[in-house]
Amino acid sequence: MKVVPAALLAFLLGSTCMATASAAAPLQGTVLETIDAAQYTYLRLTTPGGEVWAAVTHADVKKGAQVTIQDPMVMTNFESKTLNRKFDKIVFGTLGGTGAAVPSGMPMPPPGMGAAAPHPAAATPDVAVVKVPRAAGPDGHTVAELYAQRAKLKDKPVAVQGAVVKFLPSIMGKNWVHLRDGTGTASDGSNDLVVTTMQTARTGDVITVRGTVRTDIDLGMGYSYKVIVENASLQK
Repeated sequence: MKVVPAALLAFLLGSTCMATASAAAPLQGTVLETIDAAQYTYLRLTTPGGEVWAAVTHADVKKGAQVTIQDPMVMTNFESKTLNRKFDKIVFGTLGGTGAAVPSGMPMPPPGMGAAAPHPAAATPDVAVVKVPRAAGPDGHTVAELYAQRAKLKDKPVAVQGAVVKFLPSIMGKNWVHLRDGTGTASDGSNDLVVTTMQTARTGDVITVRGTVRTDIDLGMGYSYKVIVENASLQK
């Protein structure tokens, strides 16, 4: 998997926590406890400054191991939905020697994804989105309809037509597209649809995507989406 900037991954997934403004020196400690959750491993460490929780991408780390967390970023009031647990303070970073990146900065997520520290990457896409017609055929829906009818459409194939406002390649083995068609509202995030695909697209393109609706997707570490269209094919 291609490693991407941590802030970009965080922006894509969204979060419900706050991060400090800058990274600190590498954190070193001894592993007291490990918890594997989804794609991540949580580590309880003893350090010269006391016990600290840290999180890295999934790694085989044993109790008693000496580890180094590169590019650490402290986050407060972090809630992991996968673990059903809230951490008053936790450190995110890269496990030294593995090359596995995790979110080391938490920028502003897309609408409806919770509050986090602001970041320029999360600015409103510089793409003029006009009203785009609904995709043709019985499976055609608008972006707003997918949100409104997500329970009914769960796990069903759909077609959606819209303008690409963001294209983020090679993250978690997929390409991620943010699609808007002029329907929905920014206040609840129902104007922006996330699509995963193996194909590529350009910002500003008007495309039709065909894929499967997934709802209430929890990617771990507090990252969740109400609606995603997965494994989509793209057509201009």
